[in-house]
Amino acid sequence: MKSHFYKFMPVILGSDITAYSIARSFHEEYGIRSLSLGMSDTGYVASSSFIENITCHNLDDPDIAVQQLIKIGEEYGDMPLILFGCGDWYVRIIIENKDKLKDYYIIPYIDKELLDKIVIKDSFYNLCEELGIDHPKTVVYKCNQDEAPKLDFNFPVIVKPANSAMYHYADFEGKKKVYKCNTEEDLINVLATVDASSYNHNLLIQDMIPGDDSFMHVLTCYCDRNHKVRFAALGHTLIEDPTPTAIGNPVVILNEVNQEIVDAASRFLEHIGFVGFANFDLKYDSRDGKYKFFEINVRLGRSNFYVTGSGFNHVKWIVDEYIFNSLPEYTVADNECLYTVVPMQVIKKYVVDSQLKNHAIELWKKGRVSRPLFYKGEKSMMSKYYAYLNYLHYISKFKRYA
Repeated sequence: MKSHFYKFMPVILGSDITAYSIARSFHEEYGIRSLSLGMSDTGYVASSSFIENITCHNLDDPDIAVQQLIKIGEEYGDMPLILFGCGDWYVRIIIENKDKLKDYYIIPYIDKELLDKIVIKDSFYNLCEELGIDHPKTVVYKCNQDEAPKLDFNFPVIVKPANSAMYHYADFEGKKKVYKCNTEEDLINVLATVDASSYNHNLLIQDMIPGDDSFMHVLTCYCDRNHKVRFAALGHTLIEDPTPTAIGNPVVILNEVNQEIVDAASRFLEHIGFVGFANFDLKYDSRDGKYKFFEINVRLGRSNFYVTGSGFNHVKWIVDEYIFNSLPEYTVADNECLYTVVPMQVIKKYVVDSQLKNHAIELWKKGRVSRPLFYKGEKSMMSKYYAYLNYLHYISKFKRYA
């Protein structure tokens, strides 16, 4: 942690590990406290020594969220406030209410028109097609309007919502973040289940790219206000969270360098005129040797600390541009490090590729490991206690779902 005094504050909409990771990054680099505004009292956030936590249980109501943010803005208006959203629905609230919030906050996000163009996943794939960026074969299904489609690819297939922010608000039995359908009957059942819910946007039915979790990758990029990519950090996922509502969230990552992937993402971002942080999910397809882009999130991802933990503190790019009015040179993160939110025994048991498993264990033994909730700068024993409980809880999660 730096000892210098800086007079600005991050305000983070959300109270999960994403929020803690962002707040920790700011604390490590600048020695400052963050403010977290969330719907629940997540133990390691609520009791943290460097996070001021405010709980508002109806925060996914846009009007309530904006009211709370304005109240905070008025209270802390004597210093610059940098606003972050931890979930797609939070980011949408921020973006759709920029006019109401801009007098109080630095808002390093794109505008609504571009948001609607790229985060609706079928639109994202259209742009990928236009730019020659590889992506999975996909069929769009309109909820409550279409019949089950005839596919030009084989089962198993993946089904997921095209609009994840809207899907967040749908509450129904059997809800999953992503569905795997092994047969046409499975597909029809999933479509019927979602049709019966309040979600009324599109579903995407995709060719399931073969391979375990270790075929997945995550890429974080930062674009300045002139829409130029200034920073990129690639992570190679080894294990994802198996919990039905959290499928697809990386829990173990190895930092890697692949300029071809970075160049493709940069081409996409600069073409559309992006601003701020972007987070891409992609998967290696062994059938043709290509990396297929799955989606873009217009925010830092849940596992964002894989970037800071490897020695490239991502918040520096925001602060340099918006607080200090300067930008560092273009950088591609190139330090190898192991990011994990799970214990060693989970890595040993559930990483399928033995070479990757052994390499991860070797990095851990050498101390080249980052664990976002285990922070020496955290002075609260209660926060550390909740962090440890969260860490151990993954053992039972994997036993139950993996």
